[in-house]
Amino acid sequence: MTQALEALLSLRIIQPTLEAFRSNLFRDYPLSFRTAQRDPELDKFFAAVEDRVISRHWKRRAVFDVSAALTIQGIALADLTPEAFLHYARTTRDAGLASYSYSTYVGHLAWEILHEMGQFPGSVPSTLRAALRTPQLTCQELVDRHQLRQRDVSDLLVQYLERRRHDLDYSSVQGLAHSLVLLFWKSVETLAPEQTDLRLAPGVYQRWREAVGVRADGKPRRNVDAVLTSVRAFYFDIQAWSAHEPERWAHWSAHCPIPHREIREGARRRRRTREAKADQTRRLQPLLPVLARYVEETHQDLNTLLAAADTPVGEIVAVGSRAYRRLFTLADQRRARAHGDANVRFQEEATGRAVNVSLAEDTAFWQWAIVETLRHTGVRIEELLELSQLSIRQYLRRNGEVVALLVIAPSKTDRERVIPVSAELFHVLARIIRRLTRDGHSTVPLATRYDTHERITTEPQPFLFQRRIGQRNEVMTPGAVGNMLTRVCTQLAETDLRFDGVKFAPHDFRRLFATDLVNNGLPIHIGAALLGHLNLETTRGYVAIFEEEVVRHYQSHLARRRSMRPLEEYRPVTDTEWQEFEDHFDKRKLELGNCGRPYATPCSHEHACIRCPMLRVDPRMLDRLDEIEADLHTRRQRAQDEGWLGEIDGINLTLSFLAGKREEALRVNRLAVVDLGMPTAPSMGPRNA
Repeated sequence: MTQALEALLSLRIIQPTLEAFRSNLFRDYPLSFRTAQRDPELDKFFAAVEDRVISRHWKRRAVFDVSAALTIQGIALADLTPEAFLHYARTTRDAGLASYSYSTYVGHLAWEILHEMGQFPGSVPSTLRAALRTPQLTCQELVDRHQLRQRDVSDLLVQYLERRRHDLDYSSVQGLAHSLVLLFWKSVETLAPEQTDLRLAPGVYQRWREAVGVRADGKPRRNVDAVLTSVRAFYFDIQAWSAHEPERWAHWSAHCPIPHREIREGARRRRRTREAKADQTRRLQPLLPVLARYVEETHQDLNTLLAAADTPVGEIVAVGSRAYRRLFTLADQRRARAHGDANVRFQEEATGRAVNVSLAEDTAFWQWAIVETLRHTGVRIEELLELSQLSIRQYLRRNGEVVALLVIAPSKTDRERVIPVSAELFHVLARIIRRLTRDGHSTVPLATRYDTHERITTEPQPFLFQRRIGQRNEVMTPGAVGNMLTRVCTQLAETDLRFDGVKFAPHDFRRLFATDLVNNGLPIHIGAALLGHLNLETTRGYVAIFEEEVVRHYQSHLARRRSMRPLEEYRPVTDTEWQEFEDHFDKRKLELGNCGRPYATPCSHEHACIRCPMLRVDPRMLDRLDEIEADLHTRRQRAQDEGWLGEIDGINLTLSFLAGKREEALRVNRLAVVDLGMPTAPSMGPRNA
């Protein structure tokens, strides 16, 4: 009966509904449908799916999705539009008709291949996920979604937002609309339905001021000062514009109801907020090394456990002080049948807890990579997620020294930064690239990134912080990074009471990063000149492995961001400045290693290098470190004999710093060599060459 129905559907004798079609379990419907249709375009799609480097399970899903969409809608592949396939994907998901392991990802791989084939226009997003995302709203839509009763005020707010939009990015416009429309005027309409203009009576203002200070859930609103500032600016802008365009704005000009004392109180509140953040930084600073050590050791343990995947079921594996028993569950059997490989699973003997080591190791790796990159660079979370393989450059000095550089793209509010990469950071970046290229990829896979603030999906780029999710690669979101850090702190709190109630947010690393010195990278005009020179050379190396279009997208992205910045940031570099840049890398060389202080900053510790957080000890100088320690012990004994208590305290402090430097040098010395698999940029000659 099922075979007969499969034949009738394949030949289009019957056109079923989605529910009727998905209620049947066909043996191999895509093959039957392809055979019956004899469509060259459909054959081309099947061949493109077969060529994709992905598990057989997802290939079957891709051809099934397209076959099902064409059957249900009664069309040929040539007539399959993005809107039609999007309708199929959404209705399948909304109806809950996908299989238990597939409901989240219905149609994604099929969409990507159809887009690559040219079936969908180039203006259509390259991924289904991007097509499902909410685009930027117009100012009219930002206002209308709150359904204001006063149409005249609604039109005024639209005109005001349109006027301000030219000077703001989308997220700022969206935040401004939220403050003015929902938190201000919508609230005023609720409190005083008879209000028709901006002239608020003192009683109405006072009720609104009390209401805006409390969120809908009853908790105090922490950003109330931002709302007050936006409303106050709204009144003052209209007053100023009325002088130049009275016919448009004078009717709405009114006295601002927010008194100046609110601004003074807001300044005090902001000062208290800054003090609280400073206290938080001081509390987190001694915990950062503990966090870094924990994520590193956790990943090492799980990596060791993953390497024991060939252990027979039921056998015990010891990792550190813990024992694990190899498991193979029914879920693993199903995955092995569907994907060709199963998750590696162990049971912890002490607790009986089953661990999906494949997933846990991957999560632990990214937790380690995030913590290490944030603490070595101090970048913002958005900048972290924008990093790609094309952000890593290298500069060959005249003396043969290779300096790795990390390019942080500029934005409207943040200047461009070109940061010399330390050995530890380069090791992290190399490990990331190696992981992303381990499944037969010659380069980091291309992925799109959705900017949650600007509601824009980028062109495909080899982003570094991407993970495999089912059938596609996705760049991590700020929320996902924050959740990872929260889980790490929660796990640490189980064994370290200092982490009880403590959370590391991504921006905390920026505050903690080199608290004595802020690393802004190279002076931007020097960095831009350096990159401009490198572009002629290193880009050729990348074009050899990436399609030229990918490199062009990255260069366009950088140029577009630079256009937002003041022109004076990119002034020409003088010969003196260039020589200072060259000399910087020589002047940071020390007896024990290298000084990691930012470019063009003086030594702030008067060459007390052992105590300085900027010292990077060369593992080859550990013997010299032992000699210094022995000398310090001799000096301490002399101080004890003489009763020099102040000298004893100072030497003890130096010894504690020395122990930390030794531990860090030993850790760096243990780092394994990573085969990058990335191109070597051609050498860069002298600046004037």
